[in-house]
Amino acid sequence: MTPEALLPVFVALPLIVAAVTALSPWRVLNSALSLIIPAVNLAGGVWLYAYTAEHGTIGHVIGLYQGGAGISFAGDQFSAIMLVTTMLVALISNWFAIVSGETQARYYTPLTLVLLTGVSGALLTADLFNFFVMIEVMLLPSYGLIAMTGTRHRLQSARLFVLVNLAASTFLVTGVGYVYAVTGAVNIGALQGAAAGNGPVTVAMGIVVAAICAKAAVFPLHTWLPRTYTSTSAAVMGLFSGLHTKVAVYMLFRIWVVIFDMDARWNWLIIAVMVVSMLVGAYAGLAESTIRQVLGYQMVNGMPFILVMLAFTQDDPRYALAAGLMYTLHHMVTIGALTLNSGAIEETYGTGTLSKLSGLARRDPLTATVFAAGAFSVIGFPPFSGLWGKLTIIFAAARGGDERSWIVIAAIIIASFGAMLAMFRVWRDVFWGKPMQRFPANLNVRGALLAPSASLMLISLAMFFAAGPLWGAATDSVDALLDVPSYTSAVLGPDPIGLPDTASLQGGQ
Repeated sequence: MTPEALLPVFVALPLIVAAVTALSPWRVLNSALSLIIPAVNLAGGVWLYAYTAEHGTIGHVIGLYQGGAGISFAGDQFSAIMLVTTMLVALISNWFAIVSGETQARYYTPLTLVLLTGVSGALLTADLFNFFVMIEVMLLPSYGLIAMTGTRHRLQSARLFVLVNLAASTFLVTGVGYVYAVTGAVNIGALQGAAAGNGPVTVAMGIVVAAICAKAAVFPLHTWLPRTYTSTSAAVMGLFSGLHTKVAVYMLFRIWVVIFDMDARWNWLIIAVMVVSMLVGAYAGLAESTIRQVLGYQMVNGMPFILVMLAFTQDDPRYALAAGLMYTLHHMVTIGALTLNSGAIEETYGTGTLSKLSGLARRDPLTATVFAAGAFSVIGFPPFSGLWGKLTIIFAAARGGDERSWIVIAAIIIASFGAMLAMFRVWRDVFWGKPMQRFPANLNVRGALLAPSASLMLISLAMFFAAGPLWGAATDSVDALLDVPSYTSAVLGPDPIGLPDTASLQGGQ
């Protein structure tokens, strides 16, 4: 088997094992497989990163069909680093699920493995229609996970999640169909530069991008995320925080570089939407009543920090995209840690409501330390990954040297202040004050419950001290993303068919 032929294995393995766990009556085996499979895909992502660093982008067409005609997969350093980080968050979230007893539910493990199937496929597909298919593969188990875990409001949240995502999926497949109608192709490599003009494909891709932004919870289509994610269990929310929105980020980066060719005409629209999204996400959390609801808006707040970098790719594309990737990696790790930390508090004290908790800093100093570390990272304080995440995007924005830079940097500072207020409010209500009297004095968060979130914060700490190698990995990944000819060549092969005339499409003919 060639290295290229291993790409579909990332998708097939969790799907096959999901079927095994659905039939297996042994919960210990199922729990073990919920850790083994993301660990295997994580190791595969490390291999893919190392292999593509040496050999360049690799591609494989299922059934060895001619390029442009089959189901295409492609892997480069950019997709590999995203695969590694998503699988890491999934691994630790499933670890928390085992400790908290979530995996005792009959179909918890198979549903999470099907979710990983969709994530792996979405990060490796080189086809817009198959990206839609993989998104749906992600969503189907997500509906079940929301409905079977979490609070008594979970069914209402599941209904909202279904309605919003079905609507977004409808727009996505409509946009993809429109792309095919005007170009005759949906292969990402075949569409190189097709939307960098005034043609109908620009409109079609605009629909695709809008649908993906809805799935990324970008303003104004953001309110569904804090209302649905927070009604699930903490383990599921941890999974969702590192998977759903980040897959959308990955594809938006890919589409922007390959299909839109980083068209500068969209810069001000991107900035306007992302600045508003920053401010809404930062300050809306001040009105929420539970820890995880506040964290839900921090997830909304993080997306525009990443995506606003697309508006600065004309100045220094390598630096801007690497800054966005740095913040993506930080956000996945930090929000995952805070979510699992809040889940440990909920499992121990039976609530995450701010008004029902107090004094945890005295009662449970280790839990308070992990939360404080996560809060520092979200705000951008040292010594955690958030500092480099925010500094790099500020430096990237500053390279523009015009009014765009001032507006975005000001928005970043104001939004960071809002995030600080939101996290300080949680700290004041939950961790300060007198210890709660209605619980036994010796009741504390178990070490086993705290370990997953602490592990993620240790990774965030390591990302701070290893900023140099991490930045090197980010820039190398972005170099692979920007090497569009290599990506196109790997995807289409030596003798592709069905390629559109992008020159005429760009001109609107």
